[in-house]
Amino acid sequence: MQTQKVIDHIVNWLKDYAVKAKVNGYVIGVSGGVDSGVVSTLCAMTGLEVLALEMPIRQKADQVNRAQDHIEDLKKKFPNVKSETVNLTPVFESFENIVSAHSEGNPNNNLALANTRSRFRMLNLYYFGQLHGLLVCGTGNKVEDFGIGFYTKYGDGGVDVSPIADLYKTEVYELARALNLIESIQNAIPTDGLWDAERTDEDQIGATYPELEKIQKEYGTKTAEDYEGRDKEVFQIFDRMHKAAKHKMVPIPICDIPEDWRTN
Repeated sequence: MQTQKVIDHIVNWLKDYAVKAKVNGYVIGVSGGVDSGVVSTLCAMTGLEVLALEMPIRQKADQVNRAQDHIEDLKKKFPNVKSETVNLTPVFESFENIVSAHSEGNPNNNLALANTRSRFRMLNLYYFGQLHGLLVCGTGNKVEDFGIGFYTKYGDGGVDVSPIADLYKTEVYELARALNLIESIQNAIPTDGLWDAERTDEDQIGATYPELEKIQKEYGTKTAEDYEGRDKEVFQIFDRMHKAAKHKMVPIPICDIPEDWRTN
């Protein structure tokens, strides 16, 4: 990948989009992961106003530390970057207590609460975005957004722009190295940070990003019968998740009303 060309292209794209939209810049949630680390840096490179938000919800200490270290590093390099920390744990736990009477014994409860964390963060991003005239910048990569749909609908999927959604995860790591992000971000193990117990993306998905990328690049031209061994296992994982998440990747279905029904 021609890394510097990609970096310059994304920075120019972000700046041009914000200027045309007549906004001041971008607000972005910083989680301590490589995706948000790269995107927040690209936003900062536009020279426009950037608000980096840390939004912990019962977050693991290592995730909090990485996010804070990255934000401080970013602010040292770019005077246009400001930051806020909004602890959403009390809000989440209040909601959790309110709905607990309705969810006791329901096997879907933990997943529903994990997605709720992501949706609370989306609300927070849009609140600060509206306060300061900023667009919400997404951090999803190509595998997450268009491969297996590994994001929360109207959570981290609720954004105004998505600058790295055409980059595979391995390419995002390439950008992290080229941008000289702090080492802990460059080496961060992918995790969505939505669970009380530590769950990496690989734990949840059952495959690594490089394995998934291989399948995504060939998806639609090959079937399960074209693979064997581990590749076949990963194809089946990708195929199942892609089909289940299709509703996230296409416009909301609209029930069209025939025009001749509009008149008597």
